[in-house]
Amino acid sequence: MAVQTSTTTDEKHSCKTPALSITPYYRDEWLVDQVRSSLQLATRYAFNRRHNDGHWCGELKSNATITAEYVMMRQALGLDMSLDRDELVAWFLADQQKDGSWAIAPGYPGDVSTTTEAYFALKLLGAELDMAPLRHAREFILSAGGVAKVRIFTRIYLATFGLFPWKAVPELPAELILVPAIAPISIYRLSSWARSTIVPLLIVAHHRPIYPLPNGKSAANDFLDEIWQDASNKLVPYSQSLWGLWKTDAVAFTFTALDIALHWIGGLRSSPSRAYARRKCVEWILEHQEEEGDWAGIFPPMHVGVLALSLEGYKHDDLPVRSALEAIERFAWLDGGKKRIQACLSPVWDTILMTVGLCDAGYKGRLSTAIDWITSRQLLGAEGDWRIYKPDLPPGGFSFEYFNRWYPDVDDTAAAILAMLKQDPKLKNSLPVRKAVVWILGMQNCDGGWGAFDVNNDKLFLNKIPFSDMESLCDPSTADVTGRILEAFGLIMQLSFSDPSNHSLDDLIDQMNLACCRAISYLAHHQESSGSWYGRWGSNYIYGTSNVLCGLAYFSAGCTSTAQGDDAVKEHIDSAVHWLRSIQNPDGGWGETLMSYKDPRLAGHGPSTASQTAWALMGLLSSLPPTEKVVQEGVRYLLRTQTRVDNEGEASWPEALHTGTGFPNHFYLGYSFYPHYFPMMALGRYVQLTRRQAPQA
Repeated sequence: MAVQTSTTTDEKHSCKTPALSITPYYRDEWLVDQVRSSLQLATRYAFNRRHNDGHWCGELKSNATITAEYVMMRQALGLDMSLDRDELVAWFLADQQKDGSWAIAPGYPGDVSTTTEAYFALKLLGAELDMAPLRHAREFILSAGGVAKVRIFTRIYLATFGLFPWKAVPELPAELILVPAIAPISIYRLSSWARSTIVPLLIVAHHRPIYPLPNGKSAANDFLDEIWQDASNKLVPYSQSLWGLWKTDAVAFTFTALDIALHWIGGLRSSPSRAYARRKCVEWILEHQEEEGDWAGIFPPMHVGVLALSLEGYKHDDLPVRSALEAIERFAWLDGGKKRIQACLSPVWDTILMTVGLCDAGYKGRLSTAIDWITSRQLLGAEGDWRIYKPDLPPGGFSFEYFNRWYPDVDDTAAAILAMLKQDPKLKNSLPVRKAVVWILGMQNCDGGWGAFDVNNDKLFLNKIPFSDMESLCDPSTADVTGRILEAFGLIMQLSFSDPSNHSLDDLIDQMNLACCRAISYLAHHQESSGSWYGRWGSNYIYGTSNVLCGLAYFSAGCTSTAQGDDAVKEHIDSAVHWLRSIQNPDGGWGETLMSYKDPRLAGHGPSTASQTAWALMGLLSSLPPTEKVVQEGVRYLLRTQTRVDNEGEASWPEALHTGTGFPNHFYLGYSFYPHYFPMMALGRYVQLTRRQAPQA
């Protein structure tokens, strides 16, 4: 929403609070009519895909590793490998690239780890070695250095079948579970996704299992020897030499030296503490399992969780294992005769953002069931690892998935506030909104920003551990999440000061003001020299910049309790707007390659996509009038690329590229609804700013 801001000052408030008003503009009536027609088609598409209880959940696409690891899990547990064999094989072959590789995302270069796992899965499913897809895959893997070049997680999965020596895998002593949370290194210093995966992995690493393969069971199995460059030497180092690290990185040197020492003493497997540590790991795993069988709502901890319990003596028909296997099957997506496994399910996120999109498009009345569904997902129970460092903070967060009571995240929670208030501003006075605000306030980091799941989870030195070759062991503050919280808090304060008769949140306004002041300082400090902001959870600088601009629009008059004066905040906004202007593609859209995570010089460069164009438009519309040419060209791009679906009077936007981010440089996500609800938001906000009446004198 484009806004004009005036400032009202309350003596008891440390920040100037936003008092926003919408300014109407004359606009080209034909373009506005086209946008309205586009939104009608998009709205039909959305409602035709809503579940009966009012929620949405689109496919969450990732890469071949998740489905490959599902196949590995079935082989390890001795489950029926013929189940859906043809559908699984069909999906793998359809996902393979022309050069024989599998990539971590569409349009991305082939990846040796992903290709090795897909190749292994196809062999487990009975694919013939001489078939062209496997032959081409072998050629790619060997050209990339062979199995010796795979990542640590792939090493571990291969080691469980005797395809990689366990000695060539970092040590993970189960005693890590015993380290107190207050220590500099403990499981609670790790990000939620790492913690939920590593705890069961401690059990797997203790047992060092060797599961049987179609050619038998062996600690030196030759099942994949054809994709080793040198199958006679599989004890391949996974870190630099100590001498090299001594000269370049003291922290990495320390962790590597500790890992070597643990290998020398057998990984503490004979330690008197090992039995107790294993017992505590199992207790932690069982405690953190959802009643429905899930762990953390994501596939990796579910995969290794099942393996860990099985290694500790649990049978397939025991409730924890049986329910976990049933939960994993709920992650399956089958269409067109192709089956794959999603890394995660996104119903809460999809429902929240679809609701926002429909509200922005002007369709609020039919969304009460969606709001009811969203509010029913608020997590108010006793679960939650966030309590370790915030034991007195009342619950109030929302999680991303169907079943994930242990890990709510502040991004979903802030977006839920936006959905509720956009559908019905009176919900500002509701208990769900109040609880969500209190929880978000309590999760703010010391640097003024917010991470996703944990508070002050910023011990980045942990990424130097040899195990962490994906550099994803921490959950520090990010600009994109912080920007969304500013947007949610700004909307609350706008509604509060536009209705002075209602003071239901007055006791929180001071706290929100102070939190926003600190957040603005954080964002000012982390703005790139180009004017953009890095996007942790969406690709990339376009996403981060859009989120921040949508938040700062409510505070463009400045924040007096920080070093950021009125003019300084405006300068940050103007700089970001200038950057978005400068990267618009000739076709009127915006796009940014995932390679910008590797090379920041590629920021804002890439083929136009619907979702990234919508992000750029939302960022611009928060500060610019719709009369601007840059805005109109972006709107025309979305109108031009919208595609009718099955002649049902509905339409959406095609998008082949992934624009969601799991782990930068390592794991990306393709949200099937991103190219739908984000364009609805952008076009809806454009329409809101183009009301057909003359500007007020």
